[in-house]
Amino acid sequence: MSDMLQVNQNNFQAEVLQSSSPVLVDFWAPWCGPCRMVAPVVDKIAQTYSGRLKVVKLNTDDSPSLAGQYEVSGIPALILFKSGAPVDRIVGYVPEKQLANMVEKHLAPVA
Repeated sequence: MSDMLQVNQNNFQAEVLQSSSPVLVDFWAPWCGPCRMVAPVVDKIAQTYSGRLKVVKLNTDDSPSLAGQYEVSGIPALILFKSGAPVDRIVGYVPEKQLANMVEKHLAPVA
């Protein structure tokens, strides 16, 4: 498991909704096989877009009300938040390129 920031009911607003940069939230659970498969992809995205994108993990077992609030019915669910609102999502395992494409649509171009 990576040392990625874990968010929950207590810090979700500060870390995700009030973040000045876009935030990719990985909704996952320890028992979820596809979640473990997508974890290295999410880690790679976090490294690739370091400084431009914040990446956090949310354990749906620990924060079911947040998962419900954002209509997460299947995991892994990767939801991109911008200015406090969800703007895009991918559900299930995806290759790095597909996740990178989703992220890039919402990031400011590098000068």
